[in-house]
Amino acid sequence: MKKAIQITHSQQLNIIEVEDPQAPGPGEILLKLHYVGFCGSDINTFMGRNSMALDPVIPGHEVGAVIEAVGSGVPEGLKPGMVVTCNPYTNCGKCASCRNQRVNACQHNETLGVQRNGAMREYITLPWEKVIPAGLLTPKVCALVEPMSVGFHAVSRAQVTDIDVVLVIGCGMVGMGAVVRSVMRGATVVAADIDDGKLAQARKMGASYTINTRTENVHQRLMEMTSGFGPDVVIEAVGSTPTYQMAVDEVAFTGRVVCIGYAKTEVSFQTKFFVQKELDIRGSRNAQPSDFRAVIHYLERVGNTSGESPVDALITKVIKPEEALDTMRWWSENPGKVFRILVEF
Repeated sequence: MKKAIQITHSQQLNIIEVEDPQAPGPGEILLKLHYVGFCGSDINTFMGRNSMALDPVIPGHEVGAVIEAVGSGVPEGLKPGMVVTCNPYTNCGKCASCRNQRVNACQHNETLGVQRNGAMREYITLPWEKVIPAGLLTPKVCALVEPMSVGFHAVSRAQVTDIDVVLVIGCGMVGMGAVVRSVMRGATVVAADIDDGKLAQARKMGASYTINTRTENVHQRLMEMTSGFGPDVVIEAVGSTPTYQMAVDEVAFTGRVVCIGYAKTEVSFQTKFFVQKELDIRGSRNAQPSDFRAVIHYLERVGNTSGESPVDALITKVIKPEEALDTMRWWSENPGKVFRILVEF
């Protein structure tokens, strides 16, 4: 028997035993998990605020792994010993999203660790199509790929260019991905958060300006930064009523608002701004394969530079499975202090 982590919606977390891994079948790959990240959906499940998750559920979809074995029919480029991550989303191939080749937004998607049991265990078997070679990355850094790819995808949805001023609201892992990708596209980036530590990290990742939304006048600062125009793009990466309203209120006329965060309650808007500003308001869900490749390319590049990589600070803690319950309790009491917590198997 092998160990796995299981969480419930009532602040319970247990180490459970699961069956030993079997030889992979046709088209399958057996992965040995080295690092798996706890994400925002996991803490929401733990706190009883994630209605989409199974109860109980084995969490985990941010994966750093090594291929243990491959089944028949797997392409030759995927071999035992390779460091890989995974695409944790499913797609039905039949809904409107799939028909439009936007499989990341599949109507019937089931994400690992949310709608189906995930990767917070010692071994997992996946279809080869969902296994992504990670190039020069270590398994530990691989566990950052998926959350950053969600931020990268939001920047693609926003069609960010080098003449844009981009306001990213929320500097967790997903928001940090949006900061990085916007900088890579040549945009001027303003990072906003309530935590000064996260804002300092956003500057290290390339943000030109930062705003503490708890202590500063957001509108006044944005007007100063943008010569009175407002940001061309606002990416909402929190999921709260005030930040959704801020996005619509502060974006420039004819600007683009991209929404990543799930608000837990209904949000009221000054809908006149939708019309008066002729806004583009877009959702952004999960990530496309191209976003994963872009993140891996970025992480390879910054990991090969001299000195400390700015990505190192995005790993808040590395823990053993037995420390997971105490760590989740600590995280629930300190929600603003965490980028990513990795479980080492």
